[in-house]
Amino acid sequence: MKNLFDVIIIGGGPIGLACALEANQKGLQYLIIEKGALVNSLYNYPVNMTFFSTSEKLEIGGVPFVSNNIKPTRNESLEYYRRVTIAANINIHLFEEVTGIKNINNHFEVTTNKENYTAANIIIATGFYDLPFLLNVPGEELPKLTHYYKDPHFYAFQNVLVVGASNSAVDAALETYRKGANVTMVIRDKEVGERVKYWVRPDIINRIKEGSIKAYFNSSIAAIREKEVDIATPEGLVTIDNNWVIAMTGYQPNLSFLEKIGIQLSGDEIRKPFYDNATHETNIKGIYLAGVICGGMDTHSLFIENSREHAVKIIDNIQLNT
Repeated sequence: MKNLFDVIIIGGGPIGLACALEANQKGLQYLIIEKGALVNSLYNYPVNMTFFSTSEKLEIGGVPFVSNNIKPTRNESLEYYRRVTIAANINIHLFEEVTGIKNINNHFEVTTNKENYTAANIIIATGFYDLPFLLNVPGEELPKLTHYYKDPHFYAFQNVLVVGASNSAVDAALETYRKGANVTMVIRDKEVGERVKYWVRPDIINRIKEGSIKAYFNSSIAAIREKEVDIATPEGLVTIDNNWVIAMTGYQPNLSFLEKIGIQLSGDEIRKPFYDNATHETNIKGIYLAGVICGGMDTHSLFIENSREHAVKIIDNIQLNT
């Protein structure tokens, strides 16, 4: 029975891979199902991105992560996790999306857009990078707007508006500016975010002070049109010429998927899923959560470096109950 597993892992990011490595070490039959590319969230990071964390904090399964600098780049991380996958011969199906999970006779039937599977246990490690927060303004559907910034060269000599003041927004603003774009930032708070990488924050502040990058603080987008954008500022509505909008408004986990299969969420705005801290098992026996998804809407408390231990807890508990 090729489609029968001890555990199916939903999500092929670093934490999903870490769970697979633990399952393999404990002799469990497992499968990772990933709806996108290998470590899809990292793939969607900007091409020139540098991690805040050092390479050893991104390691999984005891496999050393060697990088050229103290803080590795996106490309180095993609190479590292690909090498880990190859070296461990990880059983993973890419570009396959889970569409449903049913609990039948103490086993789970997992349906995807390609196949059906049966598993004794499920680990959900889907992260939070797939669903961007929308602006909910007229014109957001225009193709000139993106929630996923990739390469600065594309925006050379264009009027670019960057929404947000997080690491991703600041990187997009600085990189496109240095490729010749006319950059404007719209920031809803009174200053650049304090979580911005310490070696980057002074750079963006100085570019704004000198006027190289225009910034509207305590402001928001009011409307987007083909050649213009309206900005709601404390002084009133401002209209600027615009070719492209890079909306770095943040992302959220797919909590509706958890609700759909019966996992309980807290009633407050965090909507934290219920799980046992010792085992990471949810209110549904046999379904576990790993990684950032554990935090609900609090996406700033869990990272690769402090989520790797989830894999050990979960697989130990699964083995104990097998």
